[in-house]
Amino acid sequence: MKVRSITLFANPGYPPNRLLLDQLGIFARHAKSAFSQAGIIVETIRLATPPFPQWLPQRNIVQLVQELSIEASAVGMDYLSLGPALPEFPESFALIPDVLANTQNVFMTGLVTTANHELDLGAAKYCAENITRLAAIEPNGFGNLYFSALANVKPFCPFFPTAFGDFDQPAFALAIEGASLAVQAFASAKTLAEARGNLIQSVEQEAAKLVELGTKFASMYKYTFKGLDFTLAPHPDANASIACALEALGLPAFGEAGSVVASAFITDTLDRAIYPRTGFNGLMLPVLEDSTLAARAREGRLDLHSLLLCSAVCGTGLDVVPLPGNSTADEIFPIILDMAALALRLDKQLTARLMPIPGKKAGDVTEFAFDYFANGGIIPLRSQPLNGFFAEQGKISIKSKYPLV
Repeated sequence: MKVRSITLFANPGYPPNRLLLDQLGIFARHAKSAFSQAGIIVETIRLATPPFPQWLPQRNIVQLVQELSIEASAVGMDYLSLGPALPEFPESFALIPDVLANTQNVFMTGLVTTANHELDLGAAKYCAENITRLAAIEPNGFGNLYFSALANVKPFCPFFPTAFGDFDQPAFALAIEGASLAVQAFASAKTLAEARGNLIQSVEQEAAKLVELGTKFASMYKYTFKGLDFTLAPHPDANASIACALEALGLPAFGEAGSVVASAFITDTLDRAIYPRTGFNGLMLPVLEDSTLAARAREGRLDLHSLLLCSAVCGTGLDVVPLPGNSTADEIFPIILDMAALALRLDKQLTARLMPIPGKKAGDVTEFAFDYFANGGIIPLRSQPLNGFFAEQGKISIKSKYPLV
């Protein structure tokens, strides 16, 4: 297990509050050192701001973000998330491709739902258009690593690109790369009950150490500790594959029938563990970040609909999914709508980080040279443009099926 990120949430303001940035940098360096001394690997330190349309001027935004990114990097932030474009600021969506094309280590997103449990069709279309624009920024389609469509997502998720904060005092949370815990817990189990118990015990033991350190730093710096996102994020290493862990339960191959019950089992198990939570705290299925998922994609066992079906019982939605390079915005738009409808109806936080790969067709294999990716098969889109009412602008109210209590 590793801490993928100590994510700080703060509003740097415009012009940037350099004193605040310096203080955040001091916190970050101190925290990373203390975690390391406790035997806990921290991979990155990240800064997430409130949604950028609410505080960052849109005029000359590329230059402003470049300057902010340099200042954040200077104080020790490995990555910067500017939060989502918002439906109430429709012009903010169109700014994203230019910003991401002219920066490094900057993440941005687009929120396609409203606080009133509505799906905003215009926002979803803008996101689909951004995905196709970002696919062309680099020859391998890598630009979409830095962008995601969000649905029903709340502040203080520490995973990127989803992360964004609010305008309160600085806060922080921990994003956990914990798939290896599930691999170990399930490999040694002789029954499902034992597998469940092993994982709960491992998560709670590791969480206790992290919470002790987090609480200490919250008190020391007067920052709010939001908690842990123990989503079992994988890594391309075979011993950190969440799909490998799921298959150890008895699933012949992830993507086949039985994948939903395996996904539900592991998320239900996580729900039973006791620790302070923020973000997703579920099952993450990033196709290109997991060696087994990437292999199943090469074998043709995965498609968008099966991944969406698993999203109904797991965590993050559709993540780093490689698609044919000729995918159009009109074809991607329905996928975003399906993801958002699930999020609203089931009252879940879901995202879609889709990656059309230029020059590739369904069944081809990606060719990334990136330490955090395992090359996988291009997944067929199997989507057609919508027409009629769904092709119009406007909002669709989709209330949660769970009544308020």
